[in-house]
Amino acid sequence: MSSPTQQQHSIASGGDKPSKQTSQKLGMSLAGIIVIAATMRSPITATGPVVDLIRSDTGIGHTMAGLLTSLPLIAFAAVSPFAPRLAKRFGLETALLLAVIIVTGGITLRLLPSVLALYAGTAILGCGIALSNVLLPSLIKRDFPLRVGIVTGLYSVSMNMFASISSGLSVPVATTVPLGWRASLGMWSILSLLAVVLWLPRAGRGRKQMLYVTSQSENAPARLRTSSLAWFVTLFMGIQSLIFYTTITWLPEILADQGFSAASAGWMLSLMQMISVPVTFIVPILAGKTQNQRMLTTITCLCLIIGYALLFSEVPALVTIGVALAGIGAGASFGLVTMFFVLRTNHAREAASLSGMAQSFGYMLAAGGPLLFGLMHDWTNGWTLPLLVQVLLAIGLLMTGLQASKDRTVS
Repeated sequence: MSSPTQQQHSIASGGDKPSKQTSQKLGMSLAGIIVIAATMRSPITATGPVVDLIRSDTGIGHTMAGLLTSLPLIAFAAVSPFAPRLAKRFGLETALLLAVIIVTGGITLRLLPSVLALYAGTAILGCGIALSNVLLPSLIKRDFPLRVGIVTGLYSVSMNMFASISSGLSVPVATTVPLGWRASLGMWSILSLLAVVLWLPRAGRGRKQMLYVTSQSENAPARLRTSSLAWFVTLFMGIQSLIFYTTITWLPEILADQGFSAASAGWMLSLMQMISVPVTFIVPILAGKTQNQRMLTTITCLCLIIGYALLFSEVPALVTIGVALAGIGAGASFGLVTMFFVLRTNHAREAASLSGMAQSFGYMLAAGGPLLFGLMHDWTNGWTLPLLVQVLLAIGLLMTGLQASKDRTVS
């Protein structure tokens, strides 16, 4: 009798005709991955375009507004190390169900007319997203071992597409419905509730497969904290996250100071993320077909460097090009780091461990970005210094990425 992993390899390679039941299971797994991915950025990216409305309504300053994006990142850093242990104890499916339930609760809490509820809900949804961040790459490696690039691409596309939609809809919803900005933040509970419905029948079913993966003697987890490669992947994760989450928090206000309307600035942020959608699909596929990813990394970081440099201009056409290049770089860097979790490891358990380490330390680094940029703006009363820091961070991402792209594994 073949093992679960052997069956999946056979199915992925097309060697044996899969049973109808197995095909349905993999189809449901793919649908679940795509829907969960849709919930992993949209609750956060919905905040940036309406941050000025939130500040006006609640009286908070730029620094506290930056905390609305930093809080989920702090939650990512705090919760990520526990995700592999949770999956080992209860199974991947059950752990992911718990993740989307937590996200739903956090989003719903933000609907309440309370500043405390706003911050508490933001922290709670960050805890749920942290679990999904770590566990989905492991699930992809387990269920689709020979289709990792394509499935990772679909997962990235779903996440970035809904992130883009949430950025674009935030201001129109906030200015047309009675609940205002709270409605624009709370409406994304619809997606997370759909994810709960999809994953509820699967709860508990993945425990046997997860135990199979983690019980093989040759699959003992690497001592990741002594691996230089693991640290380069972690730094790449942290820097690209810092750049992205700082941008989605403050780009609308940067553009507003350059003369864009609030709605236009929100749609520019949406444009940045929409452009990243095809990139997040293509890059993982290309990365999976190459021995190393140094060329992809170089192109990715050059897009970021040039893109943020163009934001210094107040010429609308150049700013638009800069936003587009930043979107390409953001999508490509996320696609690359997600593939690094898979390509730089040897099995699903190791992928989950590397993902947990990289996201814990990486998001700890990224968490200070939105907050620090708010402080720099208040200190300088402008965006020149924050944009300069973004360019320098993109250069640092290039240096780190060239090391993370080498054809080797953490073991």
